[in-house]
Amino acid sequence: MQETLLVLTNVPDEAVAHALARRLVEHRLAACVNVMPAVRSIYQWQGAIEEAAEVTMLVKTTPARYAELEAEIRTGHPYEVPEIIALPIVAGLPAYLGWIASETRKDLNV
Repeated sequence: MQETLLVLTNVPDEAVAHALARRLVEHRLAACVNVMPAVRSIYQWQGAIEEAAEVTMLVKTTPARYAELEAEIRTGHPYEVPEIIALPIVAGLPAYLGWIASETRKDLNV
């Protein structure tokens, strides 16, 4: 089975999410990005409880592309400390996981 990651990040709005998602896919850092609008985040930040409307991004990639993907998210992310969490995908449809590996091959980078 192909090694695959699901990377989660939240951004402040759909415009940021769409621009970032498009860059990740265009640079083959991600095979697919799902943009999920209208999440509400409640968290501690610098000693205060904050609440914000955010957009969640689900990014499918491979461990080989993770470092570049993280750098691109950090570059295009407006938050001082963005949430970037990578989870291993331990099972999935082999054809889909193979597609992710194929679409994120570095030698295809444009």
